[in-house]
Amino acid sequence: QVQLVESGGGLVQPGGSLRLSCAASGIIFSVYDMGWYRQAPGKQRELVATITSNKITNYADTVKGRFTISEDNAKNTVYLQMTSLNSEDTAVYYCHAERWLGVRLDHWGQGTQVTVSS
Repeated sequence: QVQLVESGGGLVQPGGSLRLSCAASGIIFSVYDMGWYRQAPGKQRELVATITSNKITNYADTVKGRFTISEDNAKNTVYLQMTSLNSEDTAVYYCHAERWLGVRLDHWGQGTQVTVSS
């Protein structure tokens, strides 16, 4: 059974930082492309950052230079370090795992709330 469990969300003041973690189980972590998405109230889910199995990273323009995605294959965990947070970053953040094996295989975590407010 595949599980992606996010943690690290919470309330932070504008300008602050948070680190999200996503622990994966039930998958061969090293062959999956991992990512973080977010969904703000009333908005569609959007890509935040991805990291491929070859460690190639990609970021949404809105978070470039502020967020960093990384992973630890030994811990089957992907991280999202977020700095210089602002109110526009308030959302539920979801972990995502994807691989192509003839068909697309993907999995989602349950989400963790990040609220940026003074």
